Amino acid sequence: MEVEVQEYKLCCQLRGHEEDVRGICVCGENGIATGSRDKTVRYWCIREGSNNGYSLDKTMVGHTSFVGPVAWIPPNKDLPKGGLVSGGMDTRVIIWDIGKSQPVQTLQGHELQVTSVVIDEQADILSASVDSTVKRWHKGQIVEVLRGHKGPVQAVLTLPSGDVVTGSSDSTLKIWRGMNCIQTISGHSDTVRGLALMANVGFLSASHDGSVRLWAFTGEPLLEMVGHTAIVYCVAADPSGDIVSGSEDCFVKVWRNGICCQTIQHPGCVWDVKFLPNGDFVTACSDGVARIWTRDCERFSSPEQIEAYQAEIAARKSQMKTVGGVHVNDLPGIEALSQPGKKDGQSKIIREGDSGVAYSWNEKEYKWEKIGEVVDGPDLSQSRHGLTGVHYDYVFDVDIGDGQPIRKLPYNRGDNPYLVADRWLLSEDLPLSYREQIVDFILRNTGQMQPALDSSYVDPYTGAHAYVPSQQQSREVASSISNCHGDSSGVRSYSFQHIPKRDILLFDSAQYEGILRKVAMFNSMLAADEVKMDLALGEVDLSKLEAVVSVLKDTSQYHIHKLTDDDFVLLAKLALSWPPPMLFPVLDLLRMSLLYPQAADRFSEDVENGKDVIMEALQRATALPAIDANLLTGVRVAVNCFRHGILRNWTIRNRSQILDLFSECSRSSNKNVRQAYVTLLLNYSVILTATKDEDGLIQVLSAALEMAGADEQDVVTRFRALLAIGSLMMNGTIKNVAIDLDIKSIINAAIASQQAQLLEVSEDIEHLLCM
Repeated sequence: MEVEVQEYKLCCQLRGHEEDVRGICVCGENGIATGSRDKTVRYWCIREGSNNGYSLDKTMVGHTSFVGPVAWIPPNKDLPKGGLVSGGMDTRVIIWDIGKSQPVQTLQGHELQVTSVVIDEQADILSASVDSTVKRWHKGQIVEVLRGHKGPVQAVLTLPSGDVVTGSSDSTLKIWRGMNCIQTISGHSDTVRGLALMANVGFLSASHDGSVRLWAFTGEPLLEMVGHTAIVYCVAADPSGDIVSGSEDCFVKVWRNGICCQTIQHPGCVWDVKFLPNGDFVTACSDGVARIWTRDCERFSSPEQIEAYQAEIAARKSQMKTVGGVHVNDLPGIEALSQPGKKDGQSKIIREGDSGVAYSWNEKEYKWEKIGEVVDGPDLSQSRHGLTGVHYDYVFDVDIGDGQPIRKLPYNRGDNPYLVADRWLLSEDLPLSYREQIVDFILRNTGQMQPALDSSYVDPYTGAHAYVPSQQQSREVASSISNCHGDSSGVRSYSFQHIPKRDILLFDSAQYEGILRKVAMFNSMLAADEVKMDLALGEVDLSKLEAVVSVLKDTSQYHIHKLTDDDFVLLAKLALSWPPPMLFPVLDLLRMSLLYPQAADRFSEDVENGKDVIMEALQRATALPAIDANLLTGVRVAVNCFRHGILRNWTIRNRSQILDLFSECSRSSNKNVRQAYVTLLLNYSVILTATKDEDGLIQVLSAALEMAGADEQDVVTRFRALLAIGSLMMNGTIKNVAIDLDIKSIINAAIASQQAQLLEVSEDIEHLLCM
């Protein structure tokens, strides 16, 4: 006789985090640890005298940005109550003492966000990162680095054999033995986000392609489970054979023998899931709550608690329901019908309950007539073509000839074909002379008529006039997109308001009188110091410095006035010799000199001759203990290096070092320092977008994401960070990485701020996510 298997039901809810719960680990029989976007790690233990309740026991603070993965260290002589390991957006891996709620050690070695941490049988820590590496730590030191993935490593898992499995945004899994990759597994069509062990069988993978797959330890595919309608973030398996997966679609699915036997809705996306030793499982949700689910009727929540939870779900459904891409809650109420229509046949959609109802104005009867409920149509994006994880209306095969491989050319209806051609030729490193052929190819193969020309615009490459799409749209960029939620009106045009950012920003004004006063004051102090008096300037050098300022002030005469070799020698001497506390007015002069074409050429020549004055000055500006004035003027020096092409190339070559020097600026309490740093990131987003420097794009993206969250109170800083993110996301690969790094939560927080600029750029990014 077949025994009916009880479904999982809510057991209890772990409330305490202020933002998304991103990671979970099970700590033996009695504990659970969670990592959160609120920058904390929390430890929960079974409530005394309860069989279905947990209490918050410890809150651990130490990360400077959101926390993701968490792993448990069983009790040992150094950690008698056990320990935790956490990884965060701040690139750090922190080891915690649970008993003391204190960090024991901070491991620094990753360049970008830490996405996964595990502890192997030798007590080594393995950490995966967006920097595309996995690092093995032994007693706080890096002993191995696994390199081989072509994109961020999202998950790491140790196997019973001692081998290691990794999953990446490059859509592959790799099996490692020591530092050697012994097998690369293909099968998923998008990012591999989560991994889990299935005892005595193999391992599981969760992917952005919406599937969960089971693999034998040999890498052989055994099973594919499809049912989620969005990114699958996590997967876990129980010795009983049950598999659970969590997704951006806000559902947990329970799988038995490859069949989905239960679906559990959550109030937000499900970031992580883990099984407990007793067969229950715990989920991490974007609403800031971890929840435990059980099949044991003795541990079910009370009917009142379950009813309250169902009410949460219903409220979320109401908030998320859309009509034509507009949230129902944002539609006008029935009172809007008290205003007469402006013309016969005018239509309005009115909120009635949790539905949108269409009305039409009858001019003859002078009243609004009800047409009926409006229902969103099917998701048109399902019929679109994919390339590097992005959906397009067309993806063409282009044969350049000369034995070169076939290239993929993506295109959306309504895009400006000239802009598409320009970007594609740059990205494929092909001559711009192919431009007219590419445009003609697009027009012929999409059935478009000969384009109209805008005579007010002259193309910088060919001198020709620009294509004007049939619908009014921005000359910068416009995309024909299908609404994410399914738009009953079909394809519609959207004009980006802010992205992509195309021009760089500079700090091109200065208070020269104040700078000279400060230099004179510091010079007097040096002259009076017996130890440092040799660093002081004489009257002749002070006069030269005043002459340099006169040249820099007269910007209209840059093409006539010249700085002498002695002038550059003087600036370099000050920048490289004056004590750090006295450095900032010198950096200000250096910053303004970089706007002068002759200065850019001269400093570049110095680099070629083995003397990198600018880099040495920036290193001195950021030397610990760094002061805000030096950080502010130093980062502004770096920003102004983008002014002229010859130094712009220098900034690209030294990108990693420059961003590392100023990375702490993101945490400065000085608003001006943060604004300057985010401007540096924004300039890099503009310049790197046209390159194939994927590492650089990801580094800038990760830094910008850290400054775009709700913690940033300065609107200008936050806006520029979002602008940088949106510009970078025009690259399909970087768009996928941004989704991996939870750009959607950052956008939601920006929208909730109700700041006009933040709303506009967030809307741009939302539409970009729909493409």
